[in-house]
Amino acid sequence: MSELITAELVDLDLSAATKDAAARSLAERMVAAHRVTDLDGFLADVAAREAQMPTGLDGGIGIPHCRSEHVTAPTLAFGRSVAGIDFGAADGPADLVFLIAAPAGADDDHLTILSGLARRLMDPEFTATLRAGTDPAAVAALIRGEEPAQEPAAEEEGAVPEPVAGTAEAAGSVPFRIVAVTSCPTGIAHTYMAAESLAAAGRAEGVEVTVETQGSGGFKKLDPTVIAAADAVIWAHDVEVREKARFRGKPVVDVGVKAGINRPAELIAEARRKAERGEIAAVPEADGGRNSGDGAADRSGADHAHFGVRLRTYLMSGVSYMVPFVAAGGLLIALSFAIGGYETASAKSVADHFVWGEADSWAALLNQIGSAAFAFLVPVLAGYIAYGMADRPALVPGFVGGSIALTVNAGFLGGLAAGLLAGAVVMAIQRVPVHATLRGIMPVLVIPLIASAVVGFLMFIVVGKPIASLQNALTDWLNGLSGSNAVILGVVLGLMMCFDMGGPLNKVAYAFAVGGLADPTDGSLKVMAAVMAAGMVPPLAMALATTVRRKLFTKTERENGRAAWVLGASFITEGAIPFAAADPLRVIPSVMAGGAVTGALSMAFGATLRAPHGGVFVVPLIGEPFLYLLAIAAGTLVATALVVLLKGARRAAPDPAGKAGAADSDDSRVPVAA
Repeated sequence: MSELITAELVDLDLSAATKDAAARSLAERMVAAHRVTDLDGFLADVAAREAQMPTGLDGGIGIPHCRSEHVTAPTLAFGRSVAGIDFGAADGPADLVFLIAAPAGADDDHLTILSGLARRLMDPEFTATLRAGTDPAAVAALIRGEEPAQEPAAEEEGAVPEPVAGTAEAAGSVPFRIVAVTSCPTGIAHTYMAAESLAAAGRAEGVEVTVETQGSGGFKKLDPTVIAAADAVIWAHDVEVREKARFRGKPVVDVGVKAGINRPAELIAEARRKAERGEIAAVPEADGGRNSGDGAADRSGADHAHFGVRLRTYLMSGVSYMVPFVAAGGLLIALSFAIGGYETASAKSVADHFVWGEADSWAALLNQIGSAAFAFLVPVLAGYIAYGMADRPALVPGFVGGSIALTVNAGFLGGLAAGLLAGAVVMAIQRVPVHATLRGIMPVLVIPLIASAVVGFLMFIVVGKPIASLQNALTDWLNGLSGSNAVILGVVLGLMMCFDMGGPLNKVAYAFAVGGLADPTDGSLKVMAAVMAAGMVPPLAMALATTVRRKLFTKTERENGRAAWVLGASFITEGAIPFAAADPLRVIPSVMAGGAVTGALSMAFGATLRAPHGGVFVVPLIGEPFLYLLAIAAGTLVATALVVLLKGARRAAPDPAGKAGAADSDDSRVPVAA
């Protein structure tokens, strides 16, 4: 295995002023050392990782890193800046910058080296030596661990550090025991830095801390006996903790991975307080569908995240569980209209009148099944918003609140409020210390009982009617949309659908449209049409672009382009994500412009849609179908033209690494998800 860092990869006078310039300067050294094959492709992967979470750390350290298919061997480049570079750390700019490049298929030995460096960065003596060094070769040797005084203890990927006894154990008493899990999106740096930081704080506090690092190459589970003996748990993570059920019945401190690096002593103190209060976290018995990738459970350290981040996570949880009800119920209703016409909605109950040989009876059956599914939308939305906030004990009050929202005609907005109220009430109850004999019945009896009563009172008496008035006002506004107002709304919805392509903004716009289908009006049907039309534009545009200008795209992107035709036609906006991840600054603005054009034209044409999904396959159910397809075509052409123009301009520009024409290679620029 080649050396991780050499003198040629060290810049002791890094002159870059921004983090992007710093990454480019260090990456150029990697290209010159034949460690990186495509400079722009690699930098796109670095930028995609940086977009997930800033990589600046307290203490003047910047540690941009990623896994990439453009890396031939695990590599480190180091730069030292006099002026400092902003990497998003709370305490200011970084003067020590490490660019870590890991191959897409890096083995455990490679990851061990990288994780070892991450742990050593927590040693003040190590960083002080780096700041004082004058010889690039000596600095490279120090980073490789060839200096005896700096040699870290070797630990395997995911290895469990030996618990360290503090002063309490030395005195003969049993120390306070904590088990911790650390993880970050790539599992290369922050995962191990948080582990080392927590272990060091535990030694200082006389607390026995044992850490499980859930790195990108897998993880070695904590011994069940160690978990059973622990007094508390700390999760410092930015991806979902795997196999949470192991930690049931313990107090849990749930934070982002940076909190584990920057303030470990506070986390240990908080874990002690929770244990003293007997505060038991509501951990599900099994992960089930929460780790299915729907975004419902990626909490990103919800306890200490910014309020806006937490709110988005909660809402996404509810929307993610609501969408299958939308798809099943909405398409059944749409199919019933295709068979029996819109008067099917007023048919008698098929339980009382059903004729096997009549198409109208079958249409009525489909309509009533779909309507039954639709009746769950608001309760499911509210229930799983509450679930995202406080886990299973919040389900009952969430569903109850959502049902009451329908009863008082508060609709979709009432469901949002009910879910947030239920989650907040349950979280408040969970903070109340209780006797050990009551803990077993709290999640299944006491919490649902008290929380349902409180949420029911609030929804019936306090907030339900004002929200219902707001819902009615919104409905009236949608019904009255015409002219420029409708076009502006179409532009906004189109931008939201195309910005993150299946992410939070996309789902908010989609949920807004679907909420109107529960009690459809002309305005809400126009909104649904505009949302679906705009959501089809990104994959269709990328499919067309890879067809008309093949040389601007890699082989993998051209293959993705063929699949994007079907995904776009089916209203699966996520089909454009590989292109956006590889080249976000060119792809995302282009498809947003196309989506805005489509949304505006759809609203201007007065197109309507009663189906919440289906793409071109539900065109017979669309009002003004030809104009609707024209709106989609116009937006697709605009987005395609912009993508081709921007990518063509990039390809024509000189490549600082001499890699002009690299876009014609067979290497994909899709970042590897760690």
